[in-house]
Amino acid sequence: MPANAGAPPDRAAPGFLALGDSYTIGEGIGPSGRWPVQLAAALREEGIDPGPPRIVAATGWTTDELDAGIDVAQARAPLDRHALVSLLIGVNDQYRGRAPDSFRAPFAALLRRAAAFAGGRPRQVLVLAIPDWGVTPFARAHGRDPARVAVQIDAFNAVAREESLAAGAHWIDIAPLSRERGGEAAMLAADGLHPSAAMYALWAALALPAARRMLRP
Repeated sequence: MPANAGAPPDRAAPGFLALGDSYTIGEGIGPSGRWPVQLAAALREEGIDPGPPRIVAATGWTTDELDAGIDVAQARAPLDRHALVSLLIGVNDQYRGRAPDSFRAPFAALLRRAAAFAGGRPRQVLVLAIPDWGVTPFARAHGRDPARVAVQIDAFNAVAREESLAAGAHWIDIAPLSRERGGEAAMLAADGLHPSAAMYALWAALALPAARRMLRP
C-alpha cells in the first residue's frame, strides 16, 4: 500500500481497521458495544487515540467473502495505512462444514492483506481467536453437539494461531473465555448466539495490552 508522502518507511498513519464477520460488526447489539469500538475507547482512556475503528465486516462472512468485502470497501474509500489492524474470521467457514486445511490458505492471504494495511508491519496486526459458539443456547436449540463444535473450533484456531505467529502478528486467544462464560445470559445478545456488549468488553480487555504496546511510542 502507498505510504504517506515523506513518512519514514516504518511509520503508519493513525487509524484502526477492523476486519471480520458478525463478531466484529457486533450482530444484535448497538455500535458502541462492538469490541473494536470498546478497545478504541479503552485506548483513548490511556491517552492513546487510534481514532474510530473503520469496520469491514458482515454477518455470515467466510474468509473468501471477507476478502471480497475488502475489495468493495477499498474501491469505495482507500484503506491506506493504519496503525492497528484486527482480524477475526473463520467461524462461518467452520459452520458451513469446511475443513481446517482448506481454511489455511485463505486465512494466510487475509493476514497478508491485514499486514499490508498496517504499512507492511505484521506486528501491528491483532488476530482474535474464533469463539466457541457451541456453548450457546442457539447451538443447543439447533441440536449441535458442543463437544464436536469445540473440537472443530480448536482445529480452526490452531491453524489461525500457527499462521498468525508465523507472520509476526499478535494472537489474542478469546476461545477459553468464550467457553467459560459464553453461555451466560448476560454475555449473549437477544438471539442467544452472538455476544453481548458485556462479552465484547472482556474481549477488548484481553486485546488491550497488545494494542497498547503496538500504539504507544
